[in-house]
Amino acid sequence: MTQMLDSQSVDALEAKLHGDVTRPGDAHYDEVRALYNGMIDKRPALIARCADVDDVVAAVGFGRENGLDIAIRCGSHNGGGLGSVDDGLMIDLSGLKQIEVDAEGRSVTIGGGCLLSEVDAATHEHGLATPAGIISTTGAGGLMLGGGVGNLTRAYGLSIDNILGAELVLADGSVVNADETENPDLYWAIRGGGGNFGVATKIRSRLHPVENVFCGPMFWPLDRAADVLRWYREFIIAAPEQLNGWFAFLSVPPAPLFPEELHLQKVAAIVWCWCGPLDGADDALAEARSQEGILLDGTHEAPFPALQSAFDAIYPPGDQWYWRGDFIEEIPDEAIEKHLEFAETMPTWKSSMHMYPSNGAAHRVGPTETPWAFRRANWASVTFGCDPDPANAEALRDWAIAYQEALHPYSAGGTYLNFVMDEGQERVKASYGQNYDRLAKVKAEYDPGNLFHVNQNIRPAA
Repeated sequence: MTQMLDSQSVDALEAKLHGDVTRPGDAHYDEVRALYNGMIDKRPALIARCADVDDVVAAVGFGRENGLDIAIRCGSHNGGGLGSVDDGLMIDLSGLKQIEVDAEGRSVTIGGGCLLSEVDAATHEHGLATPAGIISTTGAGGLMLGGGVGNLTRAYGLSIDNILGAELVLADGSVVNADETENPDLYWAIRGGGGNFGVATKIRSRLHPVENVFCGPMFWPLDRAADVLRWYREFIIAAPEQLNGWFAFLSVPPAPLFPEELHLQKVAAIVWCWCGPLDGADDALAEARSQEGILLDGTHEAPFPALQSAFDAIYPPGDQWYWRGDFIEEIPDEAIEKHLEFAETMPTWKSSMHMYPSNGAAHRVGPTETPWAFRRANWASVTFGCDPDPANAEALRDWAIAYQEALHPYSAGGTYLNFVMDEGQERVKASYGQNYDRLAKVKAEYDPGNLFHVNQNIRPAA
């Protein structure tokens, strides 16, 4: 049951805000509290929809003074629904939309409520981009602070490798900058430590020259999948860093983009992105095109934002989701056999397994230079069950868990925390590895009372 708050104190908060507050019982409460993952239904006691940093300061103070659990929401894509909280305060950053591109200095300042689509559009005007995820409706801040694996990882690193600094509202309500010179310990921690240390109202990120790319999927039938995956595991590690390609088991979407005879067929797929000179794309992809049995070569030249938004329509808000992930250093033949077992039993056409390369430029950062401890991993993998129908929730969950548990013995241990549901403290510790203790010390300095704990939580060191 949603906690009841004193109406006068809520009115006082609303009077302070340039944004607004949403209470249970308001006509739009259900719309505002809805999360991207329809499997999760949380009912905050109050939602503060902030318009600027002053609003965030006021909202954090209100939550702290009233003893409320506080969740920070940007784009609401968090798999475990950790952008919301039952009976607590949701601080919704979606009104913080400012984006400032410094084309000459090759950097961008991103408001805490921006979506990847908005960042991609603003930077693309200048022929530039910053590395991020693969679904453009994702909130930039939540994804980037958690790591950021996507189509530019091999060329330009993870999102956290490109963060130049951030403006944060701390648990005590102070507003600080974190970069190489100001609060450098905090700067280290936020580049992979997520929302544990404060509310990021601005993130400054490095930009790279990316305009049109050569991109798109290639499909092979499942009876060729073992050979393709055996080829891919060697190829993508040695390929030019300008070539990114993530491997997937998926069902061909029933969309006009694909030949009708392939619709809903289960396939092995690689989604490519060549961000080098366009006249080098054919050479970069020649070996992939030569792999026997190819069903479709959908690669083509496109603006980078078109690739980034290619999956948005397939995965709209409100679907049922269950995620499981792992870091992977190698893909032995025994693991390939397990993969094929689960590829054949994907429970719905939207369910899938992705392996995102995390090598190339991302390997040139040391395992303690940021909280991302698994720098030797060559892939960040995720298995997810997905479907619009709530009746399928149990089947989605069971398949994703069984798949991940079957492949976990072949993993590096730990996982990319943006791919984690609410799986417990030991899973968080394992994913930060040798960096967890340092993170806990930074947490004790900046949030000793663990005010920001509705997340993949790093507990303050004693």
